[in-house]
Amino acid sequence: MRSQAPARPPFDLPFDRHGGLIVLVDPGRSTPADALGLAARAATSEVCGFLIGDSLGNGARLSAHVAAIRAGAPGLPVVQFPASAAELSADVDAVLFLVLLSGRNPHYLVDEQVRAVPFFDRHPEVRAISTAYLLVDGGRPSSVEEASGTQPLPADAAVIAAHVRAGQLMGMHATYLEAGSGAVAPVGARVIAAAREATDGPLLVGGGITTAAAARAARWAGADYVVVGTLFERAPAAVQSLARAARA
Repeated sequence: MRSQAPARPPFDLPFDRHGGLIVLVDPGRSTPADALGLAARAATSEVCGFLIGDSLGNGARLSAHVAAIRAGAPGLPVVQFPASAAELSADVDAVLFLVLLSGRNPHYLVDEQVRAVPFFDRHPEVRAISTAYLLVDGGRPSSVEEASGTQPLPADAAVIAAHVRAGQLMGMHATYLEAGSGAVAPVGARVIAAAREATDGPLLVGGGITTAAAARAARWAGADYVVVGTLFERAPAAVQSLARAARA
């Protein structure tokens, strides 16, 4: 019999509860002008909102990018995907309070989280969304591996499900499956379905999703939100077709 998970807070992601596409904006690989243009295109598509951040740390540029996104897509939520506690920003609507459960480096299991406490004490208006962050093997080294010094989990449904379930038992609210920026292979449907079975909380999936068919497959497998970043840096016009597929 499946054990009873601790009670979690109500759905607290600021994105549309019906799910869909989230655009990840990397302030280290784009200018505020780039962010403005992307946000304006996203505003005319069926995009749920934006994540902003990266794994290598470009927090000094974040405020200008957030302002540009808000100017281009007023009303759409902006949530930070932080590289470290030192880069947390009060300009966003919420922060993914990430715990790298796929790794075994204590720096990303508890150290950064403890360092983040003073920020959230100073800024109670910024929501912290506890998130089990799982790096899944996407077929090539990723910036998350480089920054965290951890290896990805194998793309094995049982392994991923066990980690997702562990996050649930720890009381984490959301789960983020990440194949890494520019992944050769996105997180597969069987893995997503296993993660969906292991949690009734919000499930985000990103990395290597470059086509409308891949976005649709991830949603059909059980992802609430499909996260796409690198693709839009190369082909900004793709935002509309992927957003429609993710919402269909």
